[in-house]
Amino acid sequence: MTVPINTFKQRLTQGDAQIGLWVACGDPTVAEICSHTGFDWLVIDGEHGPNGLRDVLAQLRAMGDTRSQPVVRVKDDDRATIKQMLDIGAQTLLVPMIESAEQARAAVASVTYPPAGKRGIGAALARASGYNTYTDYLDEADAQICLLLQIESQAGLAALDDILAVDGVDGVFIGPADLAADMGHRGNPTHADVRQAVEDAVNRIVAAGKPAGMLSSNHDFSSRCLELGATFVAVGSDVGLLVNSARQLRATYKND
Repeated sequence: MTVPINTFKQRLTQGDAQIGLWVACGDPTVAEICSHTGFDWLVIDGEHGPNGLRDVLAQLRAMGDTRSQPVVRVKDDDRATIKQMLDIGAQTLLVPMIESAEQARAAVASVTYPPAGKRGIGAALARASGYNTYTDYLDEADAQICLLLQIESQAGLAALDDILAVDGVDGVFIGPADLAADMGHRGNPTHADVRQAVEDAVNRIVAAGKPAGMLSSNHDFSSRCLELGATFVAVGSDVGLLVNSARQLRATYKND
């Protein structure tokens, strides 16, 4: 048996636009349901969602071989956490709050085996290698790991060009919510100033030849970023869909 091909990464390199959904409930059944709805990728959120290592593992298993590709957002750039997420089988990681090229290089090292990187050699015991049944895992794993870095502050935007120059970064994701707060527009990620900053960042990422991504439940904002060349865009969340659908259904019968 051989290492599974990371089709999310493969499509990124081909420039295909991929539409995603945030999965924050921390429940494998929710992840399983969402994975059958046709989204190209789902973010299992280990930063703000109630997800520990075993919760993420359960959701990776629940998604199985569906069309939706899992992207695991880790809580931060801690090397030990990244190592464990890779060992349980996550092939695509989203690392939040990146603000410097130094952080970017450290993240690349964390997902890469020596001698080029610092990832620990322990996958023979883990799901990532098919429990040591993928005979080529150590040789081929690096090529199938996809590292996405999330920029969500003015400091991150200021360092964007340096971050884009770091070899081994597979894509850069802009987070409008935290960026809005940092810009003085907390709770208003579609403020004109925030939109301008995000659109400028997407333009810079695309011009550098890197895949660009972002998250917004605002259709016009998401569509605009896709027009600018963003190729991995998340357009909503499981929580948002559940709340909005429940409210709409209730309002059909009782509006008070």
